[in-house]
Amino acid sequence: MKTKVIKKEIRVLGIDDGPFDKHKKGNCLVVCTVFRGASFMDGLISFHVTVDGYDATQAIIKHVKASKHYKQLNCIMINGIALAGFNIVDIQEINKQLKLPVIIVTRRKPNIDNIKRILKRLKQEEKIKLIEKAGTPKTVIIKNKPIYFQHAGISEEIAADIIKLTAVHGLMPEPLRIAHIIASGVVLGENRGRV
Repeated sequence: MKTKVIKKEIRVLGIDDGPFDKHKKGNCLVVCTVFRGASFMDGLISFHVTVDGYDATQAIIKHVKASKHYKQLNCIMINGIALAGFNIVDIQEINKQLKLPVIIVTRRKPNIDNIKRILKRLKQEEKIKLIEKAGTPKTVIIKNKPIYFQHAGISEEIAADIIKLTAVHGLMPEPLRIAHIIASGVVLGENRGRV
């Protein structure tokens, strides 16, 4: 199968959450960066979701759709299948509602069995279906290291090409790397953790 050529200035929305106290109920900051490929940040969207809640999917749909950047976007990337702890994202629903491809990206291979055990312990078994809907994580090699991804509304090959195109300053795609720096910096006063 021939892979479609991806434009260098593809408009990508990168979504990551900020630090939060996993032992307290409350809200968590979510930052979305709007990038032209890996070169320029054109915009920023922010909102809050509930720690271990159920509102991440609808919050993404609502805030992206209301944004002035929405009509320019070609793809959405999210750092992990969950925001704010275990606020699991339904990538199929986001793809359906926003009519944009969705790519989940993680540095480590998700331990699906462990996540399911935790959700059962938290009595949130219904979230397991959202994880299963996202499909089996695939692998793409960035700087000789594996990065894991799941996708909706886009082929595995094109999703991998977009990740490769946008991962220029580290292992993570630039829209996610910068979203992480901003979210961490706003919450903690300066960014911390691996980017």
